[in-house]
Amino acid sequence: MTARVSVELLPRDAASLDAQLEELAAIGGPERVDTVNLPDVLRFGVRSWEAAARVAAEGYRVVPHLRAIDVDPTRPPAFLDALDTAGVGEVLVVAGDAPADLSRPVYATDSVALIRRLKALRPDWRVYAALDPYRTDFVSERRYLDRKIEAGADGVFTQPFFDVRLAEIWAEWTDDLTVPRFWGATSVTSERSARYWTTRNRAVLPAGFVPTLAHSRDVARRLAAFARGRGDGVYFMPIRASVRAYLDGVV
Repeated sequence: MTARVSVELLPRDAASLDAQLEELAAIGGPERVDTVNLPDVLRFGVRSWEAAARVAAEGYRVVPHLRAIDVDPTRPPAFLDALDTAGVGEVLVVAGDAPADLSRPVYATDSVALIRRLKALRPDWRVYAALDPYRTDFVSERRYLDRKIEAGADGVFTQPFFDVRLAEIWAEWTDDLTVPRFWGATSVTSERSARYWTTRNRAVLPAGFVPTLAHSRDVARRLAAFARGRGDGVYFMPIRASVRAYLDGVV
């Protein structure tokens, strides 16, 4: 699997998901973007696996995100039947932040444990791991990634890169892996959004970075060229920008 292009759509509700799918169709649909990632955001009414069937019906390969912290290790995961019915066999496992609603149950399940369990329950599924270049130091993040690969992860999706030079370093740092990688990019269109990435996610913004759509589109183009030159996948995350405004002419 090489040179795949994925776009993240946020399933707030059925209407907003349909609107994003229309925008994706307007820039070429599955001929330009073959894969759709669906994050699982608790404050919205649609879980990632619930939205998967709707997206798959439009001809996309679908990668719903699964939050490890939500999965009870003693019971069958709620999403298994829904994804089987939708014919979806690719998922991305993320650790998951603690929910704002403290009445929601959380579990000690981590990404490594959920990856291992999913590969036991659905060995034919393609289960992806996340790589966060800002979470900690290089060595610790690489060791964490190695544990996920050893647990059975079939590929890697990264958090967004804001500087292709950092992506190049991480590419060298992971070139010994035999699993596919998707290099991430996102839209940052305000000072507030930039502060979110630097304070909440500890992202590194390079000199010359400006929080505008034009700059984000330029980074997306350069990251896509970088990934394409390597035969790797690319993963676009439109945030506070429409899919069409961010990616028209980029994909």
